[in-house]
Amino acid sequence: MQVKNTLAFACACALIALLGASALRADTGSEPPATTTTTDAAPALGLELTAGERQRLDYYRHQVWQWQRIMGVPVTRVLPNAPEEFAKKLSAWSRFTTSIRRRAQHPPHLQQWMCIHRYEGAWQDPNPPYFGGLQMDVQFQRTYGGSVFRRKGTADHWTPLEQMWTAERAHRSGRGFYPWPNTARSCGLI
Repeated sequence: MQVKNTLAFACACALIALLGASALRADTGSEPPATTTTTDAAPALGLELTAGERQRLDYYRHQVWQWQRIMGVPVTRVLPNAPEEFAKKLSAWSRFTTSIRRRAQHPPHLQQWMCIHRYEGAWQDPNPPYFGGLQMDVQFQRTYGGSVFRRKGTADHWTPLEQMWTAERAHRSGRGFYPWPNTARSCGLI
């Protein structure tokens, strides 16, 4: 993928240079313009961004993707109706990052998961066969938190938010609070 992008960028630069050279050859008698204008191709290629600007934009995008992975939702590669101007685009990604972070930090059943956690165990509980603050077994972790399980191992290595969002995915799949029958009853959830 990187080779294709590099090749496409090199071809586009060569095309722009060739068009510029042919324009100079075709108009030998006129004076050069007083101001330099950018072509429409330059913004499309991202040539106007400095390394620092691209880094700031990438920082916001990666923050969004991290939170979306924790929530188990598809990542947003491009903002819908994103403005063309860089400063406005950066501001839009900043606002979107804040919005996604708030949403991720407040799972839909946050109070219910906290109640279940109070009766279950410590967030870093490493004792098999159940791990973490919501006491999830390995099969449950693989089924509902597969990517986190592959990256970090058992739930005792996960953040509390990763554990709650895994439980939330199980809840949304139709299991409700039934994987925690005794504690869910104690919390008045079933």
